[in-house]
Amino acid sequence: MSERELEGRMALVTGGGSGQGRASALMLAEMGADIVFGSFVAGQGTMMEGEATTYPSDDEMDGVAAAIEQHGVKAHGQHHDVQSDASCQALVDAATERFGKIDILVHAAGICKQGSIAGHDDAAWNKIIDVNLTGSYRMVKRCLPGMIDQDWGRIVLIASTAANVGAPNYGAYCASKAGMLGLMRCTALEAATHGVTCNAINPGFVDTGMVVGDMEALARLNNISLDEAYAQSAAVSPMNRMLHPDEIASMAAFLCTDAARGITMEDINVAMGSLW
Repeated sequence: MSERELEGRMALVTGGGSGQGRASALMLAEMGADIVFGSFVAGQGTMMEGEATTYPSDDEMDGVAAAIEQHGVKAHGQHHDVQSDASCQALVDAATERFGKIDILVHAAGICKQGSIAGHDDAAWNKIIDVNLTGSYRMVKRCLPGMIDQDWGRIVLIASTAANVGAPNYGAYCASKAGMLGLMRCTALEAATHGVTCNAINPGFVDTGMVVGDMEALARLNNISLDEAYAQSAAVSPMNRMLHPDEIASMAAFLCTDAARGITMEDINVAMGSLW
């Protein structure tokens, strides 16, 4: 990848206020892209009990924007609720009003909550599916037409190794991420003749705020310490560690380059050799 290969491109990043979304926004900015990012901002709503995700503060959102602009590009961040059609449209409108187009969508927003299928809380199931799967649809639906019109675009969905394997107590999460791969494949085929690619990245365990919540839930379910939960999860990987968000961002950035123009309809594991 050349140093400023994405100069003149505009990237919209969901979940950009923290974790993998933040890392992706910063890496795309380093490559020259202007950035609009959204995240569900703390104080705008309440988490479910046991929900694993990160809601950045207003100050943290401002900090991400400042860090992006250190790369000599323009940045704008705002509250974004992927469960809301109006909020999704507002984020897209913010991007097009400022930059006139959306060249790249990196969709990293997502949540997780553990729960067994037998006796699963219906509200939790519905929220996980709505945020992870339908939220992806809401953003792809709004970004794809402009990419088709300009005959160039890159869509990268951050899915999970959970899209291809199952695990006890992750039924809603696995189902939502598997659905994202179906959405990705259909989008890729519909966009293929228009110079638009659509791919998914399946990370293993990444050291983010979402994983903190997940590890806390794992510790409670198994009556172990938080350190033991982290150690067990790291041991799943042949590398015996967790991923850093930059490792996911590097793959996302590559998929947005012209060198990756022949890669579409793929779900790519970045999981250190682990299946989960």
